[in-house]
Parts: sequence; structure tokens; C-alpha cells
Amino acid sequence: MKTGTLFRHLLSASSLILLSCAGCMKLGPDYHRPEPGFAVPAAYRQADAYEHGGIRDDRWWMVFGDPTLNHLVEEVLRNNLDIRKATAVLLQVASRFDAATAERFPRLDLQAGIQRQRQTTQVTVPVLQGTSFQMKTVDKRITIDTRSLSLPASFEVDLWGRLARAEEAARADLLQALENRRTIAQGIVAETVNLYLNMEALERRIGIARQSIELYRHSLSLVEGRYRRGLASILDVRQARRVLARAQASLPALRQELGIVQQNLALLLGRYPETAPARRQPADYYRLPDPVPPGLPSDLLERRPDIRAAEARLRALNARVGVAKASRFPRITLTASFGYASDELDRLFKPESELWSIAAGLVQPIFDAGRLKAAQRGAEAAYRAGVVDYAKTVLKAFGEVERALLTRKMQLERREEIMERLN
Repeated sequence: MKTGTLFRHLLSASSLILLSCAGCMKLGPDYHRPEPGFAVPAAYRQADAYEHGGIRDDRWWMVFGDPTLNHLVEEVLRNNLDIRKATAVLLQVASRFDAATAERFPRLDLQAGIQRQRQTTQVTVPVLQGTSFQMKTVDKRITIDTRSLSLPASFEVDLWGRLARAEEAARADLLQALENRRTIAQGIVAETVNLYLNMEALERRIGIARQSIELYRHSLSLVEGRYRRGLASILDVRQARRVLARAQASLPALRQELGIVQQNLALLLGRYPETAPARRQPADYYRLPDPVPPGLPSDLLERRPDIRAAEARLRALNARVGVAKASRFPRITLTASFGYASDELDRLFKPESELWSIAAGLVQPIFDAGRLKAAQRGAEAAYRAGVVDYAKTVLKAFGEVERALLTRKMQLERREEIMERLN
């Protein structure tokens, strides 16, 4: 067979195989999002009427209008070690997805070799005996050098969708890793904002404590002057001194708390834990930022990365049920090879040195003591457990939103009461 003809046959066969596999069945259930198991309300219970709008921007920390905070969030997204680790894990899972995708394509290798072998063979040679030649069989050692160059190819016909389901599971794993990274980044940003606001609050409390100490010092000076003039008793002086001492004693504790917050913030930023003196807060420290709308409960399933990660995991578990089921059916493998082999280097690429082969193989599991069936049952049980985990994640997410809205509402009511008393 000519080389060009053989390659055309191989190309045609490969094309037919790939086209036929496009219509191959995929065993196992197709994925459908399960119901969370509870009624999702049309609006959050603890949200006010004006808070039912959609999220305007994922960068929710921008509502504070603080350039320093914005810079810290950008830095933590770049340098936080947990986020960097999640990125590395994402790349690792992406490589596994690429490997799973590659399993669905033919494999082509290049093989080259040289072999030397010595063998003993019997040859008949004429031997002169007297005046005539007699034929005699003798042993002869010969050395043969064989050089070869070939292109072997192999392909598994994914008749039952085992490889397709494996690729589907790997894609879901990749999506889960991506959403896990977003979840980690979201949590780190929230912790950064919380630490920054706590730091500002502690700096304000330290400033108030210093002002109080100065006022108590001035008050003590006045009481001592009145005592020297006989207008106050020694008890008044002692009481003023106790008040001043109590105020002075509160300052180191506030500084310690501020230092711990600063160190924790530095760790999130990937810096060495250091402390700094308290900054002076501006007069509008108690500004109230615009509320971040929680959106609608029906949108939570699409917005929360932890919910999307749980659903991606469920997709992967569902696909692996198909992998386990398809593993119980026959596997069809096609192999082909084309190359050259010759014991003389200058004749290696001659037509008479061509070698080619085409083969098909089928493997059907017959007896494995129930291993494959048990693997399928295990995959189905893992999917059912994943459904429970998904519902638990959704319920937990709704609980966190309702709890945050309730806390915010109570804090606003408390703030209004304090402002009324001050006015």
C-alpha cells in the first residue's frame, strides 16, 4: 500500500470516528438544578422597601468613599496569601480539565529505535574432502542491526459517553475552583473592610479618650484650687483623681486593641505585622454611607460564589455517576501504526521498508466481584449527599443575609436613639 493512500485511509477513518462520536450517547443522568427544599420568599424579611433593588456594583466597598480603603482592598486582592493559593489551586484544576479534554482525542506518538541482536544459524557450506567437495552443515553467528521509525496512533471510541462525562466533571471541578477563589477573595475583602473600620473606630475612641483625659486633668486642677480655698473637700479631690486615673488606664488597652487590629490587617495584606500610632480622624467620621441593596432572594443563587461553587460540585458529582455507569460497558479502542524498519540505514525510507498496521480492540468487564457496580452506587450516593450539601449552603446563605439585614436595622435604630439623646 502506498504511503499517501494509507494516510488518506487513516485520515478518513479518524474523521468518521470523530463524527460518529459526536452522536454517541452519554450514559448517566443529565444535570438539573435541584430545588433548595424550602420556599424562597419574594423579598427578604428584614429588608426595607427601598432595599429590594439589584446590586449596582460588586465593588461594594466603594460606597464608603474612602480612597485609603479602596487602596487597601486593591492591595489585598493582589498580595493576600490565601487568594494567591486559591489562584494556584485554580491553575492546578485547570490543568486537570485540559488533561480530561485531551482524553477524547486520538493520541499520536513518534517512536524511533535501533536494535542489535546476535543469533546463531545453521548454514550448509561445501567442504573439500580429498578430491571432491562435500556439503556440510555448520553453525554461523550473525549480527543484525535493525533501525525503525514509526508513528503509532490510538483512539478510544467514546460510545457510551464515559470520556464525555469525565470531561463534564472536570469542567465542573474547574468552575468550582473558580467560585471557591471568588468566595475566598470576597471573604478576605469583607474581613479587610471590617478591620479597617474597626481601626478607624479605635482611633476615634483613642482620640476621645485623650480629650477626656485633658478634660479630667483640667477638672482636677479646678477641684484642687477649690480645695485650697476651702470650697471643696478632700473627698472631691480624691474622686476627681480616681476619674482621671480611670480614663488614663483605658488608653493602653485601646492602644493594644488598635495594635492587634493593625497587625491582623497587615497579615491580610501579606505584610509583616507592624503597628502604627493612631491617626486623627476627620470631623465627618460618623458619616452614613448609602445602603448596599441586598437584591432579591431569587437572585442569590446566581450571585453568591459559595452557592455557585456548591452547584458546580453537584454538577461534577452528577457527571461522575455517568462515568461510573459507562465504565460497566464495553470499551472500544482503535490503534494504527505506520513507519519504517530496515537493517540498513540507507534503505530505511525505501518503499520495501514500510510497515503499517491497523487494529481494533474491545474490552468488556465480565467478572470483577461487583467492583464497578459498587463504584456506581457510591457515585450515586455521593450525588445525593451533594444535593444535601447544596441545600445546606443555600439555606446558610439566606440566613447570613437575613442576619446581616437584621443587625444593620438594629444598629440604625440604636444610632437614631443616640442621636436623639445628643440633640
